[in-house]
Amino acid sequence: MQQQISTVAFIGLGVMGYPMAGHLARAGLSVRTYNRTAAKAEAWAEEYGGSHHTTPAEAARGADLVLVCVGNDDDVRQVTVGEQGALSGMEAGSLLVDHTTASADLAEQLDAACREKGIGFIDAPVSGGQQGAENGALTIMCGGEQTDFARAEPVLVRYARAVSLMGPAGSGQLTKMVNQICIAGLVQGLAEGLHFAEQAGLDQQRVIDVISKGAAGSWQMENRHQTMIADQYEHGFAVNWMRKDLGICLEQARRLQARLPVTALVDQFYGDVQAMGGGRWDTSSLLRRLRTSGHD
Repeated sequence: MQQQISTVAFIGLGVMGYPMAGHLARAGLSVRTYNRTAAKAEAWAEEYGGSHHTTPAEAARGADLVLVCVGNDDDVRQVTVGEQGALSGMEAGSLLVDHTTASADLAEQLDAACREKGIGFIDAPVSGGQQGAENGALTIMCGGEQTDFARAEPVLVRYARAVSLMGPAGSGQLTKMVNQICIAGLVQGLAEGLHFAEQAGLDQQRVIDVISKGAAGSWQMENRHQTMIADQYEHGFAVNWMRKDLGICLEQARRLQARLPVTALVDQFYGDVQAMGGGRWDTSSLLRRLRTSGHD
């Protein structure tokens, strides 16, 4: 029988990792943290009572489970297999879970690196954004071995409403790609609908009140229409990060010979938003692009 997890390390205390690690501390787990900006880790430790450390390896030392939530593939490599990375501080029998949205290739590489050291690995990207992390209502898509998943799941549910094993290592990342592909088209469709309603002189809120009850309804419509109508785009996942994710999707699609014409087009539209200075706006800012003359 696997030993119950009591001590965890959390590496990466950004807008997602900070509240996720907080849920674990509130659940009574001993949480050891590392963040590239030390002040953030110090603030977290003061708020939640866990400890903060100067390197990923130090944070990982003695942890049953190490969780990573950073920016991209290179960041993951740096904090896991790089100098003073988490793997150098982890012991055989421990478990590494990567929450970063990254490539499936990286997940397979990390799985192999962990196996060499007798460490379990799960790629576990999340969906639900900052609000989902703060409310403990994330959706987590996992790739890895069933035994490792069964060990990690009781910890992951502390900040998730759904945790699912999708297949072997890399399957979590591939599922997250599907998630981002679907979102891209939905947000562009919502932006176009609101833009059309505005141009037609309709009351946009009344339109949404009606159509959201039917087949057009979606999470994006329910949670983003009000801020989009108000032309406010400081409420969620940033365009810069979405472009990173869509780049991963499009690269994987080329390898799989999967056709993603709408995703490729929306990726270009997000490039327009970046050119407008909106890299840090949330993904619903596709509407501002349409409201700006010269874009169609």
